Amino acid sequence: MTSMKAMVYYGENDIRFEDRPVPTLLHPGDAIIKLEKVTICGTDLGIWKGKNPEIEQEAVRKEGSFNGRILGHEGIGIVEEVGAAVKNFKKGDRVIISCVSRCGTCENCQKQLYAHCRNDGGWIMGYMIDGTHAEYVRTPFADTSLYHLPEGLDQDVAVFLSDILPTSHEIGVQYGDVKPGDNVAVVGAGPIGMSCLLTAQFYSPANIIMVDTDDNRLEFSKTIGATHTVNSAKEDAIQKILEITDGRGVDCAIEAVGIEPTWNICQHIVKEGGHVANVGVHGKPVSFELNKLWIKNLTITTGLVNANTTGMLLKTCCSGKLPLEKLATHHFKFADFEKAYDVFKHAADEKALKVMIDMN
Repeated sequence: MTSMKAMVYYGENDIRFEDRPVPTLLHPGDAIIKLEKVTICGTDLGIWKGKNPEIEQEAVRKEGSFNGRILGHEGIGIVEEVGAAVKNFKKGDRVIISCVSRCGTCENCQKQLYAHCRNDGGWIMGYMIDGTHAEYVRTPFADTSLYHLPEGLDQDVAVFLSDILPTSHEIGVQYGDVKPGDNVAVVGAGPIGMSCLLTAQFYSPANIIMVDTDDNRLEFSKTIGATHTVNSAKEDAIQKILEITDGRGVDCAIEAVGIEPTWNICQHIVKEGGHVANVGVHGKPVSFELNKLWIKNLTITTGLVNANTTGMLLKTCCSGKLPLEKLATHHFKFADFEKAYDVFKHAADEKALKVMIDMN
């Protein structure tokens, strides 16, 4: 087999389901994975909409031209082939693919800052190299960037361990320093926001307030642990959250969308000494009211997932303590990949959270 089907990005609003060459090993630490199940991330939609022109720019700079990029950075599959240096995996192993590739030896990897691996790692899949929205994918640094898929673990949940679960836990909940008794607001009730809601409960906050414009998502959030919900399209979210918190504001505000209105809510609801954890991917600048916030002793964090808690989260998922399978609202066959993208693009109308694609 020399060709395969893949979803390929060519530029703003231009993605195509087409034939591409099957990837081959380029380095001794690589593995080739035959995908079994993947999902679509909000980041993939952002690329489709033109948020990341650097994809084409970097390809032209490095290779002289841009011939499209296979999207996707999440998935599970079966090892098809490994390079000579790979020790922990072999042909036939079922694996979870991390969205972050890490060499494990550079200065940043030694600080567990895997997102910024200096040896051509970090978040590269479906961005700087071809990704998982295809029948096969090449994974660099296989020994440190793949996880063995335990028998019995729900396949949808396994896919969530690629990205949304570690992203939400690390960049939202851990960076937000959620503690027992805290009041927490999660602004944005999409897959990332829902995963923040679930993983925040590890730390026993007193209240978790979910904010969104979609009543369907807000109602769902109540079934997995939200104590309060606020529809920011129907009421003043800032005022409502201040009412819920007796005028104090929240200890931690998690921005889980990546647009100015949600950022604005966060910067106005956090109390003195609190944390604002930005998880959303922003495509445009936002207003930061430093003239009002400088005096509040805030901690404001940003970040790209390091995936340094994936192993712990994998064990938690195997215990069945996280009802993550509820986030998988829509399932499609590989041949219907274009339809899956369209449904996820109109997620609110379709009442979609995570759209899963079965490759078999």
